[in-house]
Amino acid sequence: MSRPVTEGIGYALKRAQHALRQTMDNSLRPLGLTTPQYATLAAVEEAPGGSGAELARRCFVTPQTMNEIVRGLLGRSLLVRRENPRGARVIPLSLSPKGHAVLKGAHQVVGEVEERMLDSLTRSARTGLLVALRQCAEALERPSSSEE
Repeated sequence: MSRPVTEGIGYALKRAQHALRQTMDNSLRPLGLTTPQYATLAAVEEAPGGSGAELARRCFVTPQTMNEIVRGLLGRSLLVRRENPRGARVIPLSLSPKGHAVLKGAHQVVGEVEERMLDSLTRSARTGLLVALRQCAEALERPSSSEE
């Protein structure tokens, strides 16, 4: 007899991700942000000037969804478009001063959420969890023998 789905690692991982997302959305709401908007601002902060497709990959959303997020953040003056000196189709994005200020507060909020999530784990367990999650993602990102 197989074990119940709710006892599997995949279920536990999805449950943790769902709880993290809900808590982040609730915590970011007073700042006027959603989790995908926060992820977009943070990605632009880390690598300004990237394309919408690059941002979408970094934030785990579709390019269409990223276009909507960027439009909203531009409309709120949290992002600005810079001229591309090479005249390419990609119009680089960067944080506006207002975007920097909002993101600073959002980093604080998200840090508190992550600390709450990890509060019962020792430093060693936190490190082990991070390493294990990275290894799981890398294993699934490699082509399987049936895909080759």
